[in-house]
Amino acid sequence: MPTKTKKQAKGKGKATDLVITRVYKAPREKVWKAWTEPERVKRWFGPKGYTIPSCEIDLRVGGKIVYCMRSPDGKDFWARGDYRQIVPMEKLVWKDNFADEHGEVVSATHYGMSEDDPMEMLVTVTFEDVGGKTKMTLRHAGLPAGPGRSGAGQGWTESFEKLAASLAEESSGTSFVINRRARQVIMSGVFDAPRDRVFKAYTDPKLIPKWWGLRSQTTTVERMDVRKGGRWRYVCRDADGNEYAFRGEYREIVPPERLVATFEFEGTPGHIVLETAIFEDVKGKTKLTAISQYKSVEDLDEMVKAGMEFGARETWDRLEELLAGM
Repeated sequence: MPTKTKKQAKGKGKATDLVITRVYKAPREKVWKAWTEPERVKRWFGPKGYTIPSCEIDLRVGGKIVYCMRSPDGKDFWARGDYRQIVPMEKLVWKDNFADEHGEVVSATHYGMSEDDPMEMLVTVTFEDVGGKTKMTLRHAGLPAGPGRSGAGQGWTESFEKLAASLAEESSGTSFVINRRARQVIMSGVFDAPRDRVFKAYTDPKLIPKWWGLRSQTTTVERMDVRKGGRWRYVCRDADGNEYAFRGEYREIVPPERLVATFEFEGTPGHIVLETAIFEDVKGKTKLTAISQYKSVEDLDEMVKAGMEFGARETWDRLEELLAGM
């Protein structure tokens, strides 16, 4: 995994091993799949604020994983892992390298890092069943001593926090379905809150900043006229001060059952998505279904590659936390 450190000063240090152990409230099969199925890897891999727009896995000894990790400022880091040992449900071992966009091995200097960083390292992950839970241990061997090791430790720790959230979301029954033929993405889940409360979270400008968007960003509501024909505009800012603005127009409002509005990222104007949120009462809880309708398959594919699923799941995780505290 590329670290979060900037270019390091020259000077070789003794290589060390990084070992991290976590216990997840999920069966071993689910944790194994989170490491070995591309769509699941995309949901959690990488430090906070990073997304995985591309991931390909050839799960066999001699096969490889090739993935792209995108930083919050849009910089892509490609990496490649060549599988050395695979014991289903028990152990994964792979040789870890930086790569280019074609999956070919490159040195760390390709990404502006120190020439003293090793060309390859070894990653070992073991999975142990512990009474229905999973004890997972990672050993990242060959890391350089100093800032590089610290950055890798932070990166893995943040990734494992995202993995815990992803596993919890799967257990809660939240689904994310891509229908390319219909040019739709459909996300649904059940929230432990009455329907009017969930609808309020979607339509109250004071509540939007508390859950809308990534945790690594802050959201400001610049306009929110919740009526048919009314317009909305949110601005998200990351830790470096970069701004990402979104806007749209309300098309249909049926409290507390249905909300339809357009969605447009101002960075790519003209690519308008029709967003429909349906709120259903389920014995005092709320089943929320969000349907994103795209103009073209190309627009849908670009949004998915940009990390839409991770962003949507993290946003709903924040919404769940907000509803619990209301």
